[in-house]
Amino acid sequence: MRQSFRRILPVGGLFVIIVSAGSLYYATSSQQPVPPVKPATPVAVENLRFQNFGNYTLWLDEMPESIQSEGVSHAGKSNIHPEDYAGPESCRNCHKKQYEAWSMHPHRWMNAKVEDTEIHGEFDGCQISYLGGEITFYKDGAAHWMRLERGDIRREYRIEQTIGSRFYQYYIGKQVSGPEPPEHPLYSDLHVLPIGYWIDRREWVPIVHIEPERADRKRHDPYVPRPLVRDMDDYVDHTPDLYRASCNFCHTTFPIGDMLIRYNHTVGKHLPTKADLSMGPYVRNTRPQLWPFEKSTADLSNEELISVLRKYHSLEAEDHAITLGISCEACHLGAKEHARGKQARPDFFPHGPELVVRNQTSHYDFGRTPENSNYACSRCHTGSRPTFASGIHTWNSTEYTDAVGGACYTKLTCVACHNPHQSIGKKWSHTPAEDSAVCLNCHQQFEPGAARVAHTHHPIDHEGSQCMNCHMPRINEGLQDVVRTHTIFSPTNAAMIEANQPNACNQCHVDKPINWTLTYLEKWYNKSYSKSRIDLNYPDRSMPVAIGWLKSGNESVRLIAGDSLARANALWALPDLLSCLDDSYLLNRQFARIGIESLLGCKLSDFGYQFYMTPEEREIPLKKIRNELLKEPTEISKPAE
Repeated sequence: MRQSFRRILPVGGLFVIIVSAGSLYYATSSQQPVPPVKPATPVAVENLRFQNFGNYTLWLDEMPESIQSEGVSHAGKSNIHPEDYAGPESCRNCHKKQYEAWSMHPHRWMNAKVEDTEIHGEFDGCQISYLGGEITFYKDGAAHWMRLERGDIRREYRIEQTIGSRFYQYYIGKQVSGPEPPEHPLYSDLHVLPIGYWIDRREWVPIVHIEPERADRKRHDPYVPRPLVRDMDDYVDHTPDLYRASCNFCHTTFPIGDMLIRYNHTVGKHLPTKADLSMGPYVRNTRPQLWPFEKSTADLSNEELISVLRKYHSLEAEDHAITLGISCEACHLGAKEHARGKQARPDFFPHGPELVVRNQTSHYDFGRTPENSNYACSRCHTGSRPTFASGIHTWNSTEYTDAVGGACYTKLTCVACHNPHQSIGKKWSHTPAEDSAVCLNCHQQFEPGAARVAHTHHPIDHEGSQCMNCHMPRINEGLQDVVRTHTIFSPTNAAMIEANQPNACNQCHVDKPINWTLTYLEKWYNKSYSKSRIDLNYPDRSMPVAIGWLKSGNESVRLIAGDSLARANALWALPDLLSCLDDSYLLNRQFARIGIESLLGCKLSDFGYQFYMTPEEREIPLKKIRNELLKEPTEISKPAE
């Protein structure tokens, strides 16, 4: 999710500049970096300006000599400049196996030009009805088009690029005709188009998560004319479907030096050691066209420095990235010297003349250490999403941020579970035994079967004895499945249980009430919970917990509830499950459709139902669904002792 620029904020005579979710702070006269301060906190005003995110500091003024003197020496050349990158084709001859696997990887096809990739969508005149209008997908010669029509409104987009290839393919294009005046950016800038293609289902569907998901009638209406743009900077800041400013940070491969400026808050968030980049020298050396100043950096105004950051924030990938899509050097960094045979292995950590790497010792290992390997993943698989009560994110793509929020990431690495060169495929292919074996590498006390049974209180071959089912439950909304969180945490987590949000016990035992759950958590693990919070959040203590989740005011809890009930084959809950098809959130209806169709072996489209229908459009097909699917009475199963 993109973080927006904000304006200069006057605070008690001090101007604090907030840029890309970080603050441009002033340092004291000691020329030392100061800890981040809240905008309302006054600090001494000097001309030394910088942004700090965790271990990373971006210096907008020249970097102080005191910082430069702390740098760890590196004998190698730069791997952060655009000219340090060789491109993926240079890897092909020596690393054929990895290259061929990458060529089929979703990373490779995360972003591509239309002419360079397979188009999965059906552009044969196919139409869908959406929000009272008609959307048509067609070809004209070699060109692919999307046309939206509702009343007097008519838009036509020419498609130029694609996003994704594994579950969905979204499309990026420019408007050719529409209700906006010709000077509107819709005609000149690439935007993510409002309808994408669901590959497995062979359906056109509304796109999601380009902006925060909202309930019906509050989601973006693609037919509504957009106001005339007066300020392009403001348009960039507040237009989530503008591709260059919202998406291409992680969907393409930029030099990491560029990313340390344009995406500094995210690229710097999980940096394993302290590092400082001097913006002025880097820009002058690599992108001089973005530094139109002849005066010294210290003489530049705040507005002039921000103008450079804004330019970086919206660099067009087609003009400035190493490749569209995610290629080798997104992880391995600038490897031209390696490709030329002048470097044994490419470094995994950035280094260059404008970047000072600081460490508590006089040495830092720039190679493929566990920390540096994880850092490669963290540069994109991080960020901020809506969270559950425990702070765990509710939907996927922030896997690294979730992972480090758990208990095991002082030792665990991403590649312990994921082959970085091999696609996962449509479904996770590892067996439960293989998954548990990764956990048991460290938790060897549970290797003996008897010890694991004593720990889990389930038979060794039972789902309740599989590590991930309890410690990494399926509570993340994925692309077309509910997937496991990457936060490794205890199923006894008080925040989740007291808030009446998904817990691993009741995700399997969907028919059990909270009293049953609390009894066993106290008996087995000596856990107790706030009675007042339990009473408040579980008004009916006899109700199956999963049914309570379906009635939650939190849309993410409702989504997980429907998935848990469907996975548990809870036919007894069908009347409640069918209510999910009328949820106020489009995504919840989509996942409910997936679960119910899997549970019953039917197609809800046979009843005329589409999850993206308006509330009024859903009424008749939902009545048909209830009348047909609830003919046979169902009974709740008795709790197993």
